[in-house]
This record gives sequence, C-alpha cells and structure tokens, in this order.
Amino acid sequence: MKELKYLNKYLLKYKWHLVLGTVFVIISNLFQIIPAQLVRSSLDLVVDNILLYQALDNLSAQEKFFSVFAGGILLYAGLIVLMAFLRGVFLYFVRQTIIVMSRLVEYDLKNEIYDHYQSLPLSFYRRNNTGDLMNRISEDVGRVRMYLGPAIMYGLQLVTLFVMLIPIMFDKSPTLTWYALAPLPILSISIFWVNNKIERRSEQIQKHQSKLSTFVQEAFSGIRVLKSFNRESESMKNFAVESDNYRKESLKLTKVQSMFYPLIMGLIGVSTLLTVYAGSTEVLNGTLTFGNIAEFIIYVNLLTWPVTSLGWTSSLVQRAEASQKRINEFLKTETNIVSEKNISKEIEGKIEFKNVSFTYPDTGIKALKNISFEVKPGESLAIIGTTGSGKSTVSNLISRMYDVRDGEILIDNVPIQDYHLQNLRAQIGYVPQDVFLFSDSIYNNIRFGMHDPGDKKVYQAAQDADVYENIISFPQSFETRVGERGITLSGGQKQRVSIARAIVREPKILMLDDALSAVDTKTENNILNNLKRIMQGRTTIIISHRVSSAKLANKIIVLVDGQVIESGTHDFLLEQNGLYRELFDKQSATEDLGVEG
Repeated sequence: MKELKYLNKYLLKYKWHLVLGTVFVIISNLFQIIPAQLVRSSLDLVVDNILLYQALDNLSAQEKFFSVFAGGILLYAGLIVLMAFLRGVFLYFVRQTIIVMSRLVEYDLKNEIYDHYQSLPLSFYRRNNTGDLMNRISEDVGRVRMYLGPAIMYGLQLVTLFVMLIPIMFDKSPTLTWYALAPLPILSISIFWVNNKIERRSEQIQKHQSKLSTFVQEAFSGIRVLKSFNRESESMKNFAVESDNYRKESLKLTKVQSMFYPLIMGLIGVSTLLTVYAGSTEVLNGTLTFGNIAEFIIYVNLLTWPVTSLGWTSSLVQRAEASQKRINEFLKTETNIVSEKNISKEIEGKIEFKNVSFTYPDTGIKALKNISFEVKPGESLAIIGTTGSGKSTVSNLISRMYDVRDGEILIDNVPIQDYHLQNLRAQIGYVPQDVFLFSDSIYNNIRFGMHDPGDKKVYQAAQDADVYENIISFPQSFETRVGERGITLSGGQKQRVSIARAIVREPKILMLDDALSAVDTKTENNILNNLKRIMQGRTTIIISHRVSSAKLANKIIVLVDGQVIESGTHDFLLEQNGLYRELFDKQSATEDLGVEG
C-alpha cells in the first residue's frame, strides 16, 4: 500500500463522499439483515400456528383464524419487499458517493499527470515511448480508479457487514455460526488464486492483442509497399500466426474463467449444507427453530459475495499499487528546464552563443563543440551544414528544449536560463524539420499558437507561406481537416502550413529548421521573397542544408561535426572557395539539371 499513499490527498479532498458513502453502506447493510429476521419470524409464525389451524378444521373459527394468520404473513412479505426497495435506494446512494468519488479522483489524476507531462523536457520524451506514456495516463489510472471505487466500496461492505452481522449470528448460535462461516475463508483464498491466474492470462492476451494491432496497423499503413513487392500472401501468413497466438491465449483464459462460478457455487453449497446439518441438530435439541435455519441460510448468502469479493478486491489493490508505482515514477520525474529569475519581458531578439558545447543527455552524442556567434536584433543568421552537423541542436537550445552545461547562451544580454520559460517561448516562432500537424482544420492548425489571431492574420500568414492558393482550392477551404499528422496534405503543403503557423504569431525570433526541404525551387523562391518582408524587424535563424535558403541571411555559418568551420556573408563565403562554395556549386548544378524539386 506504500505507493497508494500518494492518493491520500485525493481521498482527503473528497472525504465527504467517502464519509457519506460509508454511512449509506451501513444503512444498506441494515436493510439486508432485517429481511432475514423477518423471514425467521414469518416461518416461525407458520410453524407455530399450522397445527392450531388444522385443529380448527370444520369449525367457523378456522376461517377467521386464517384471515388473521394470512394477514400476518402478508405484513411480513410487505416489510421484506419494503426492505429490498430501501436497500436498492441506499445502494444507489453508495454508488453516487463512492463510485462518483473514484471518477472525480480519476479526472484529477489524469489532469495532474497530463499537466506534469507538459512540464517535462524533451529528453524525457526521447527516453520514453509514446505508448508507455499513454498507458500510464489511461490503463494505469483506470486500474487505480478500480481501487478507489469498487475495491473501497466492496471493502466497506465486507467490513461493515461483518461487524454488524457476526455478533447477531453468534448471539443466536455460536455452533451454527462456526459451521456457516467455515467454508468462507477457503472461498476467499480460492477466488484470490483464480483471479490472479485470470489477471496473468489477461495480461498475456493484452500483449498479443497489442502485437496483433501493431502488425495490422503497419500492414495497412504500408499496403502500398506490400502490393508493390507482391508480399500479400506472406503478410497473410504472418497475420495468421499472430492471430493463432491470440486465439490460444484467449482459450487459456476461458479455461480459467470456467472455474470461477462453479467454485463459488460449490463452496456456497457446502456452506448451506453445513448450516442445514448443524441447524437441524439444534432444532432437534430444541435450542433453535426452523426459522433460525432459514435466517442463517440467508446470512450465509449475504456474506458470500463480500467474502468472494475479498479475493477480487485484493487483486484490484495489487494491480492498483503496481499501476500507481508506474505513475509515481513519472510524477517524481522533475524537469531540469527551470527559470532561475522568472524574467518576463518583451525581448528585442539579440542572440549570442559563447563557447557553447552540448552533449545530448539521453544518447551521449556530442552535437556542438565550442561554437560562438552573435545575431543582433532584426538581423538574420543562416546555419548551413550536412545531416548530423548540429544545426537543429542550435534551435533546440534557443527555444530551451535543452540547457547547456558548457558555455553560455544570452538573449538580449540576459542568460537564457533567467527568462520565464513560457514568456520566452511565446516570443519564438519555430518551424521544425519534422513537421507535425494536428488532426484538425487547416485554419485551427495555423492559429494553433494564438488564442484568437483573427481571420485576417491567418489568411495573411497563409499567403506569406505561399500556401493560400492551395488551401482555397480545397472544397472546404480553410476548414479542410488535414487528417492524422496532416496525412491528407503533401510534404510541401505541410511545411508551408507549419511556416504559416509560426509567422501568424508575429514572433520576435523566427527559426526555420530545414523548413523548405520538401518544396520545389519555384515555391522556395516565392516563400523566400515573402520572407524578406516577414524577416524585417525580427531576428531570424534559417537552418538548412540548401545554400539557396541562406542567401537572405545577413550572416552565414557553416557547421561540420558540431564545429563552425566557416562564417561570413554569402558573397564572402563564395570567395573563400571552401565547403560553402562546394555546396553552392553542387546544388546549383543539380538545379540546372532540373532534378531538385
């Protein structure tokens, strides 16, 4: 239960739900116990008066006696029905308090986890896969809710019922009570054992289900490749193997589940037989009545489900603790991207790197080696280099996805760590190399970075990104939904929508990370011409492996293996006949051949 202590703050928050739920459980148990006593009294009434009724045979008093006798039985029957109705009402109240409490805690816990996820650095997401993150906020929280709801509810029912009922049973007959209760511990242990086997088999089924789903998803996503290489038959064979594994695990689970109800009914039957046997002996001895036997049989049935649920709830608690431990691992993970002085102000856009070296903490790859440069407010810098040279790392550091340990990064002569993180990022427009669009309308994707920029700004941003004509050509124009990850758009269209999303914010710092790699030369020139106007008055970082994208920049640096090997203007670097000139000549030749784009 150590890990589940984390939930105590939520139980305290919703303490009145728990308190009222406990009161309602006690009242509902009371309306369970009273009917058994009414049954005892009604049976004793019948047994005690049946001989007298028969003795009055053929007498006029027999009919009058019967009406009184029948009236008493009907009264007992009416009271039993009333007790059942009242128990149902209070069971409803139990669920409206305890189960509702579990749903409220589930809601709060999911929000807490999601909010914490948002605060964690990029390195956290590199270390953990998306499926695991989703499982902890869905499957694990769901298991925790089962502890907070059903486990607590049935646990309270068991405890309160035992406290209320066992003294009554012992008061009536200790011997009969021991006989009635004897099989119940065996029942609880057996259910616990069977339930654990069911859980283990269920987890195996989930694993096979996950593998089967992943296989099908990949097959359908890559159907074009499958058909191109004529591998449909092999894919079908692999699917049959995975499906057969799932079938075998499902049959194993069915075999275990088939033991569940026979085991319960068998042990209940044994308990009932023992109660009848011991009760009959007591009746013959004259210490109990027939009504007492019926009463005890009802008591045994009342205790059966709570005792049965003890094994089930124990399993729920075990699962909840394991899930909460997984949740706590992430909740205890703290971000190392914190603000030291929480400076919030409008920045001008000066960026300065001083002897910055950076190694990715999750992989150990050294991306930057002692680089220095300066970009004045309103100026532009192009960073050119081949794949793996460290270009994208620069943009990650400026937006504080990571922090440097060696060297210093200054924004407006203030260390970047001193800025309030959200305030800084709100003034940066970023177009990532790997474009991600949400499964929403194009309009909402462009306005994503702002609460309500207005139609005019959204349309202007689309025009500046040279995607406006494409958008209005769609049947639903800006309300066109782009599908998962923007699948309905081409690579170039996705990049341009991403550019529009960055510039609609009118950021002080604009970073384009290989943002034009998926567009042709003509579109690139159109966007670059628009960027001349967009870049005015804001600091711009253009990261690219294409020299054509660097022409607009006031200054260019060339990165190789995380080091600056050349820097200067476009014309200056061409005169140096270095790597920049070599890249320029190669790419110019490619464009002349009409290959690029």
